[in-house]
Amino acid sequence: MIKKLVLVFIAVFAIQSYAQEGSASPYSFYGIGSLKFKGSVETRSMGGLGVYKDSIHINFQNPATYGGNNLETFNNESRPVKFTVGGSHTSTKLSTDDSNAKTNSTTFDYLALAFPVGKFGFGFGLIPYSSVGYELETRDNADNVDYRYSGEGGLNKAFLSMGYQISNSFSVGVAMDYDFGNIQNNTLNVLYNEDGEPLQYYTEENNRSDLSGLNFNIGLHYQKMISPKLELQSSFTYAPQVNLTSQNERTISTIDVNSGQTNQIEVDLKANNLKETELTLPSKLSIGSGIGQPRKWFAGVEYTTQNTSEFFNPLYENVGATFEDATKISLGGFYIPEYNSFSDGWKRVTYRAGMRFENTGLVINNQSIKEFGMSFGVGIPVGVWFSNANLGLEFGQRGTTNANLVKENFINFQLSLSLNDRWFTKKKYN
Repeated sequence: MIKKLVLVFIAVFAIQSYAQEGSASPYSFYGIGSLKFKGSVETRSMGGLGVYKDSIHINFQNPATYGGNNLETFNNESRPVKFTVGGSHTSTKLSTDDSNAKTNSTTFDYLALAFPVGKFGFGFGLIPYSSVGYELETRDNADNVDYRYSGEGGLNKAFLSMGYQISNSFSVGVAMDYDFGNIQNNTLNVLYNEDGEPLQYYTEENNRSDLSGLNFNIGLHYQKMISPKLELQSSFTYAPQVNLTSQNERTISTIDVNSGQTNQIEVDLKANNLKETELTLPSKLSIGSGIGQPRKWFAGVEYTTQNTSEFFNPLYENVGATFEDATKISLGGFYIPEYNSFSDGWKRVTYRAGMRFENTGLVINNQSIKEFGMSFGVGIPVGVWFSNANLGLEFGQRGTTNANLVKENFINFQLSLSLNDRWFTKKKYN
């Protein structure tokens, strides 16, 4: 087991070493950036469906899925310890009414471990939750560059989850997240004289917010055979509204274009009660259900709503955007030809597919920014070092070209490695 974990950490280091900015979306300019984490590769391959609970994969969406009974199928043995690591590569085409551009980003997505203790189950890990990464510019009536904007950073989550199996059908759980990270924004103002010629001096504003705080996610899960072959699974999660502490800095600079010299002053945010502010993360609720044949197939639907209209940070009140409540509908499922086949390994492959329809809650120029994704994936048993490798592919679109906005067409490739093993198992033979 130790050798397997060492190989996992080598894989994580390789992913992080290769990683670029986590986002290249102009929409990451707003709020805490673009939502980076949307579930494990397995759930994202099913349209983000977080309803299903099984014994070999970690369900990040619902902490209740960590609890469970021993496995009757395997001589009443304890559920396995589960370890997973994932990363993704995204290629995006940005389109406006009169121009196009392409961007790419490769990122580490999550690292997690879950283990059983009787009917309890515990899990912990690290998730890069949101990402800021953009370079934008605006032009005046003479088509000269007026402002240049850039940003980087994002929000991370270190989580601890606990689930408990109350009965054979019903389990509950709670997850505690420690949110941390920083967001940096830069605005450069290019100045011109009456003849449209650039002046010698530009002005620049730099903002940095260091974020930290705790939030919670409560989960319920129901799982019951409703016929000799069909099983019903239902899921409910709720995360209450929380406030993160935001420690803020702002500097104003004058740049001499000819010499490159910079004269910088620090803005006294404390005088305006902006040195330390609270960033409101709105509450979130999801409910879903599905039906299927255990170890054969499953199909389900999930609805998620978030009170994004409550999002607020007084440091960024005038950013040219508003927020409305966000919603998402996920549809998806999987199929396994023959899970216990020993003669043909491809019959044990899990085939996944799904789609999602999302209103992100961001409103710019009176346009609601919406997102659509269609996903496919496979789970491949790989033997010796890992229990399985999960690959996912998603095609999607975000935004619109209406009202001088940007439409994003993206292709997202995801990879996760899962490891399952049993620890502290008593030897049956000496």
